[in-house]
Amino acid sequence: MRYDEDDRESSNVDVRRGQGGGGMLRFPGSMGGRGGRRVRIPFPSGRGGRRGGGLSLISLLVIGGIMLMLGINPLKFLSGGGLPDMSGMPQMPRVDSGPTTRTDNNPFNIPGLPGNQRTTNAPRPDGQLASFTKKVLADTEDVWGWVFKSFGQRYREPTLVLFTGATSTACGRGQAAMGPFYCPLDQKIYIDLSFYQELRKRFQAPGDFAQAYVIAHEVGHHVQTLLGIASKVQQMKQRSTKRVANQIQVRMELQADCLSGVWANLNHQLKNRLEPGDIEEGLRAASAIGDDMIQRRTTGRVLQDAFTHGSSEQRVRWFRKGYDSGRMQSCDTFSQRQL
Repeated sequence: MRYDEDDRESSNVDVRRGQGGGGMLRFPGSMGGRGGRRVRIPFPSGRGGRRGGGLSLISLLVIGGIMLMLGINPLKFLSGGGLPDMSGMPQMPRVDSGPTTRTDNNPFNIPGLPGNQRTTNAPRPDGQLASFTKKVLADTEDVWGWVFKSFGQRYREPTLVLFTGATSTACGRGQAAMGPFYCPLDQKIYIDLSFYQELRKRFQAPGDFAQAYVIAHEVGHHVQTLLGIASKVQQMKQRSTKRVANQIQVRMELQADCLSGVWANLNHQLKNRLEPGDIEEGLRAASAIGDDMIQRRTTGRVLQDAFTHGSSEQRVRWFRKGYDSGRMQSCDTFSQRQL
């Protein structure tokens, strides 16, 4: 990515590095952190226990609730009109001639996969990495600020917390072992920069844009929070079986992937940030952290009902969809029959 010393670094950064910690923690709505005990985030509203019953009935209620949440009349679907386009996403001006670096129709045929990697992926010193992360956050502020202003709203910028080991959050105690995450209760993004080393070594996804994708995905969750999507989804999950709740969460995560692609497109058009191979780095990262890839690596088998973030193919597809369009309206994961 094209950054130099004169590019702005975000001031919305809380540095807590040097704190210790241990154990494993996983927050719903985070990008990384596979494994460990599951922690429920107590949203301010939407209390309710799990409900049993037939899956088909629950699925209808879930679809109907999501459609109402997005301003869609579910009666149109029930009357045979099919799933309509999502109308709840704010309309925004489209910046023409978005950049594309498509290779072919196979999302896994990605230049730069292990054995064919760029030569500019050496790990950065921590100071440089922190500076780079702050510049990426500044770009998300500029792009999403412009987007929200275009439909008459103000973008409330999130705070990025740089920590080491473990730190306190409004959602509970966050630890490095679960990877980067976003807490909707304090509207902060948390990351231990050592995750980038894990992304490069363990997941074979090096590169500066792979690192930017991590931040952009979590900022996508912040956008969902500001639009009211996150709280409605959490309410629906609390009223659903575990299987249905996982399916809803997958749609939530894939939408954040799509929004990160939208950001990449608009950011390049506004600031000319992308270099050859950058999008391939993002696609490689999205593929590497798919549920199926991680399950296969850790357990040797794939359990689709346990997916909470989406398969590698789905994550690549939705990031690409957002990037190719550059439009929030393309990120309608909730009314799609097939993800």
